[in-house]
Parts: sequence; structure tokens; C-alpha cells
Amino acid sequence: MKQLLKNIFPGFYGLLNYFTIRLLQDTDSHSHFWMRPWAVTTGEVVMSFIVGYLVLGGVHRICRYTDNKAGGTVQASFITELWYVIALSVLVNNIVLLPVAAFTDDGLSLSDFAEINIVPLLYTLIYYGIVRSRTYLKAYVANQLLVEKLTNDHLQTELKFLRAQYHPHFLFNALNTIYFQVDDDVAGAKQSIELLSELLRYQLYDRQHQVSIKQELDYLQNYILLQKVRASKKMVLNIQFDEELTEQQIYPLLFLPLVENAFKYVGGKYHINISASSMADGILFRVQNDLPDNIQPNPDSSGIGIENLNRRLELLYPGRHKLTLDKHPDHFIAELELKYQ
Repeated sequence: MKQLLKNIFPGFYGLLNYFTIRLLQDTDSHSHFWMRPWAVTTGEVVMSFIVGYLVLGGVHRICRYTDNKAGGTVQASFITELWYVIALSVLVNNIVLLPVAAFTDDGLSLSDFAEINIVPLLYTLIYYGIVRSRTYLKAYVANQLLVEKLTNDHLQTELKFLRAQYHPHFLFNALNTIYFQVDDDVAGAKQSIELLSELLRYQLYDRQHQVSIKQELDYLQNYILLQKVRASKKMVLNIQFDEELTEQQIYPLLFLPLVENAFKYVGGKYHINISASSMADGILFRVQNDLPDNIQPNPDSSGIGIENLNRRLELLYPGRHKLTLDKHPDHFIAELELKYQ
């Protein structure tokens, strides 16, 4: 159907030119073209058809020529191409239609010359504008898609880099924990290595996609068990995970840096409170730990884990997260709010 319309449209274009010119001439001469001899009218219609196919076919050839000359893009000189189209229209109309006007009715007049050149040229420019606007629109859409693809590829690469950066950081802390067990508690060290293997197994899968909150909280439970091995006997750990948090989907490994910092900086009365609460449209994760008198972390500079977390949140939850780090004289509070949509 599309090809059929493409093939017959130049004929309609020729008829549009013909009837517009005849209307102008008949209005000026107070005559009616349908009252003229049918042979004359038929000849003029046929010549108008020829003009339609020649001009529109030429317009497409000019567009293809300038596109190919520009290397398959639409960067060709618009002014140069427009002059080619104007020259084509004027040339074809003067070669084909002017002789017809000269040998019919009362011969060629100045008004005939003007109408035969201006009317078809006007329609040609309108057609050319439509053709070129579609081309530029397609090029614009293709360019936007390419930009989005490149941007997405860049973000995926950055996410992979952040994960690669975080794994050694996590592994260093975990191995440091096991190190303190080796001399005094070999059985405990073995158990810690088993926990570490479970944690690494979770991390080494392709975690660019979302997981259920239950999986993420189970992972945190294992990490907490590993950290308790080297924790002070004085530490009081309180964990509260909302039972409604089960199959909701989130991106993984976003809560771990907050828990990791709590174990790293805990002191004073050695209280650590970890909670995850369900909200109407998301989840609120909160970690609070007491601080020793001589170490108080700066919420604006909390190490590679928090810097990494901030960037991952910007990439994975743009406009849908809120991370608050609040330092008090004797305790530190970290809250992360995530919205599902």
C-alpha cells in the first residue's frame, strides 16, 4: 500500500498543479476549462502528470545525492540543496508546460509564464520541506537513541567499576576479621570462612538486576554474623526487620556500607541498632551506632564505601533515594530511604 501511494502520488501532485493553474487562469479570463476541447485538456493533464513524476523524482534524487555526498548523514548544505530543487522545478516547468501554454487558447501571456513558474515551484518547495523534515526527524530520533545507548553503556560500565571497586574493599575487611581468629579460634575461623564464601557467592553473581528484599536482608544477617566474631563482648546488637519486607524488588548491596561503618566505628556503650521498615512506596533502612569519645566520623567523608554508595544511588535510584548521615556527640545515625517507583 505504501509503495502504491508512493508511485501514484506524483500524479496527484501534477493534477494539483494543473487545477490550481487552470483555476487562476479561468478566474482571470472569466472562462471554464471544462468547456474547452477535451483533447486539449487531456493533453495538458498528461503533461502535468509528466511534470509531477519528473519533479518529485528529481527531488528524491537530489536528496539522496546530497546525503551520499555527506557520507550518509544529513549534514549537506541546505542552501545548496534548496537551489538544486528550485532549479529543477523551474527547468522542468519551462521545458514541459510553457510550450503547452504557448500553443493552446490565446497563446503564452505574462500571467501564464508567472503562474506556470510560481504555482508548481510553491508546491515543490512544500513537498521538499515535508520530505526533508521527515529525514531530519528520523536522523534526530536515531541520534537520540544512539546518545541514550551510549549513556546507558557508560552507566553500566561505571556500575561494574563501582562493584569491582567495592568487592576488594569488602574482602579486605572480612579477611581482616578472620585474621584475628586464626591464632585463638581455628574452628571459629573455619566457620567465618564458610560465612565469607556465602557472602562472596551472593556478590559474585550478576547483581546488576534487582533482587528481593528478603534475599538482601538474609545477606546482611550473614554479614552481621561474620562481624560479631571480632566484635567486643560489650556490644549490644539490636536488629529489627519488618516482616512485610519479603518480595519487594531492590538493587542489591546498598545497605551493606552503612552496616559496615557501624561495626567499624562503634564504641562508647557499644550499641548498634539496625532496622528496615516498610513504607507505602519504598523502604527505610536505618543504622545507629554509639561512638567512642576519641573517634567521630565526618558524615561528609565516610570512606570509599559511602562514596561508592552515593554514586550507585545516583545511578540506580535517580530522584528516588535519600541518604542521611547524622553525627551526634555520642552516636551516629545513617538512614537510607529508597522508593520502588
